[in-house]
Amino acid sequence: MSIHDERNSSPWKSYYGPNLGYVQEQYELFLADPNAVEASVREMFLVWGAPPSTAAAISSAAPVSATGTVQSGTPLAGGPLDSNMLKKVVAAHQLMLNIRRYGHLGADINPLGISQSADTKLLDPETFGLTKEDLLSIPASLIWDNAPESIGNGWDAIVRLREIYTRSAAYEFTHIHDETERSWLHKQAESGSFPAPLSTREKEALLERLMQVEQFESFIHKTFVGQKRFSIEGVDMLVPVLDEIVRATAHDGAQHILIGMAHRGRLNVLTHVLGKPYEKIFSEFHHSPNKELVPSEGSMGINYGWSGDVKYHLGADRAFTEGETVRAKVTLANNPSHLEFVNPVVEGYTRAAQEDRSKPGFPEQDLHSAVTVCVHGDAAFIGEGIVAETLNFNNLQGYRNGGTLHIIANNRLGFTTNSVDSRSTHYASDLAKGFDLPIMHVNADDPEACLAAVRLACEYRLRFQKGFVIDLIGYRRFGHNEMDDPEATQPLVYSKVRKHPTVATLYAELLKSEKTISEELATQLREKTLSALQAGYDAMKANEGKAHVQVTQENGVVVPEDVRTAVPMETLKEINLELLNRPEGFTEYSKLQRILQRRATSLNDGEKLDWAHAEALAFATILADGTPIRLSGQDSERGTFAHRHIMLNDNATAQKFTPLHMFPQAKASFAVHNSPLSETAVLAFEYGYNVFAPESFVIWEAQFGDFANVAQVIFDQFMAAGRAKWSQKSGLAILLPHGYEGQGPEHSSARLERFLQLSADNNWTVANLTTSAQYFHLLRKQAAMLGSDSVRPLVLMAPKSLLRNPRVASHGVEFSEGSFKPVLPQFSLTETKAAKDKVKRLILGTGKVMVDLEEAMSSGSEGDYAWLRVARVEQLYPLPQAELERIFGQFSKLEEIVWVQEEPKNQGSWSYMEPRLRDLAPGKVQVRYIGRPDRASTATGHQEIHVAEQNMIISSALNGQPFESSLVRG
Repeated sequence: MSIHDERNSSPWKSYYGPNLGYVQEQYELFLADPNAVEASVREMFLVWGAPPSTAAAISSAAPVSATGTVQSGTPLAGGPLDSNMLKKVVAAHQLMLNIRRYGHLGADINPLGISQSADTKLLDPETFGLTKEDLLSIPASLIWDNAPESIGNGWDAIVRLREIYTRSAAYEFTHIHDETERSWLHKQAESGSFPAPLSTREKEALLERLMQVEQFESFIHKTFVGQKRFSIEGVDMLVPVLDEIVRATAHDGAQHILIGMAHRGRLNVLTHVLGKPYEKIFSEFHHSPNKELVPSEGSMGINYGWSGDVKYHLGADRAFTEGETVRAKVTLANNPSHLEFVNPVVEGYTRAAQEDRSKPGFPEQDLHSAVTVCVHGDAAFIGEGIVAETLNFNNLQGYRNGGTLHIIANNRLGFTTNSVDSRSTHYASDLAKGFDLPIMHVNADDPEACLAAVRLACEYRLRFQKGFVIDLIGYRRFGHNEMDDPEATQPLVYSKVRKHPTVATLYAELLKSEKTISEELATQLREKTLSALQAGYDAMKANEGKAHVQVTQENGVVVPEDVRTAVPMETLKEINLELLNRPEGFTEYSKLQRILQRRATSLNDGEKLDWAHAEALAFATILADGTPIRLSGQDSERGTFAHRHIMLNDNATAQKFTPLHMFPQAKASFAVHNSPLSETAVLAFEYGYNVFAPESFVIWEAQFGDFANVAQVIFDQFMAAGRAKWSQKSGLAILLPHGYEGQGPEHSSARLERFLQLSADNNWTVANLTTSAQYFHLLRKQAAMLGSDSVRPLVLMAPKSLLRNPRVASHGVEFSEGSFKPVLPQFSLTETKAAKDKVKRLILGTGKVMVDLEEAMSSGSEGDYAWLRVARVEQLYPLPQAELERIFGQFSKLEEIVWVQEEPKNQGSWSYMEPRLRDLAPGKVQVRYIGRPDRASTATGHQEIHVAEQNMIISSALNGQPFESSLVRG
């Protein structure tokens, strides 16, 4: 037999016995309903006909429809099955699949009609060798599993499918991995009953909303000439889309709808979706009568710890009600001009809104109680890496929220440039395919198609608890802002835009042609909208002279220093023993068991607690106080340096367990999550979580402090400035491992200088601690301030080698009777005057280098350093001036104050400390620096050079001679 004959011979000869019986059963199912068997089996029957023992019985059988009725009069009916025709059936089935997969390429989704034509040959029957006659001869049920009864043959099926997949709403579902989800999506798209058509009242309401959206922008454009507003025009349907999301998700049980978006269209969303009054928005455009108090964009403005922000960055809240019932709260988050960075913040809001933290254990999450909506720009969605980081939260245990609804407000321009300059993908939405999210592209000039997309998205999220992307494709009626002339870079686009009717006009004409509304009603709706806008403006003008701007003169945040953080020894011992309990049958890793069991006696007299032990007790006592805790970071369960082990893994089953979930004193939840390999999105998520749940102690830990560089936007725009710009309070704690151990440039410095440079208005606390007791008390102090007006973020330079350094461990009495000390003098403040008069040099510094100094000094006798005293500055910001002045006043013969640091001179804390120390230094006392010289890199990559430099710093600091040079030469 030739290869050709072998390939074209029947496969049935290889089946016999039970296998043949199984094939025969499958064929009977196929005759009753072709969709009742797997696709591969169905294709085999289509190509090769019946298996041998039943061939005679069906030789004269006609093809069977999905409903079980015989369809006669086709080449497939009567006699042996025609293998050529069966191959055409397979080709027709492949054509159907291609229309599902590639139909969007031929869809009518660009309002301006100037897209480059896509190759749609794969949608044509001719590409598959099929004629109209071929398709007419094939039953629709053999090629289309969702074919309605009214569609009898293949030609009608293909025509109908092309109509469905190439209209003004286009679908991309075939990349979805789960077959159940994929089938459901296609069934909804192909169903004649979905979406349900809009009622006459719904159509009128939609037209009225579009008129409000359009007239709002037009009114501002004419009334406040030349002012920026980043108008929505061209994607006006964004507002009705958000309206529909709020309505649908609230009806599905959401109590919070949390929205993040950039500035384009924001004012329109604020007034129409969030309910911000026209009068208030107009007053922000109008020139203020008191420019000293109300800052305009770019002005100096208020200098009282509150600076405000431009109008198109501000957020708002609104209660969504039906009748007398409040169904949900809608929140639009504040955000900076850094596009897309608000997305993970809002994701954090939502996770916080979904979780009940009132009981021990992990928080209990209700995925239906809150929904995230992220509105993206088309160029930003594909261009900003933060989008991919945020999409990655979709299925992660510590970050998932049941599905985010993504809307791409697609005006097909990035700032002033074409899409070809913005992305390498066909669509702006293509990134979402990698995260298994369904995508709908919809023409923003087809309002009813847009609402259909929303309803499908909301139903999908409710059913499968996953996100959805709506690519709302429109245009931009003006330039990047209203003062920008777009025709210089987009002449063809704007020649079209100038002639293109608005969507409100188009929809009004459609409804009039359908006889849904009359010309008179359209006119009334437009006049009603204009009257409301004019009334808002008149009210603003009427109150102009009476307007009074209330300024909250915070002068920074006042932080109480009398927060009690000590815990009675009896309580500490009880909790400490409880933390050593394990569930019955739990198999603990033997090496780890020995390490943790040492903690049983650490609170006894003469014993000490290391850093990780102090942290565990801090967490436990905070939970016992009723404050929930959330900790996340890369490998935070065990700790980057294998020190924490707050989550234990059963050595036999790999089941996870933490004693913080089961100790009897706990009164609140404890969550610890290993984060994805991201800093920006994770930090932003935790910031959002804490802002939404201010009573929760939220902690983010960097793997190495240097990696916080990647999250600089979140530090700059949210953590450091959120309170000043938006009165947004946060008590988020940040752990940044910092210290020079010779590990090279990327594993040494957490860039302390950057946080100090951002410090102002008491916006946060920056600390660098050297004892485990200090850590314990500072954590408890931070937790005690949560939810109060005094709360602010905590930036902590966390240790690496000090985690296990015995000099950092503290005695139990320091936990039961002590408190946090901003400055730790390494001497007695009650020593004799004679002893104090011998002191010529006072060394100040922070962090690990001070422990190195202590270790070096321990090798000498006490008398060797009678001329020297050392104090550790544990809190750098706010600077503890009173404590430093008190220490300086102890030494009347003091000649110099020396700041010692490991970091290069242009980094670390020296630039921040120098002017402050000079202001505080008494009389003629000199202020000097000992440390590495200015460097471009944070640290050397050579261990031997590091050791030599470190030794030189220590020896220079402890040298009795006056320090003449301000540099240590490497």
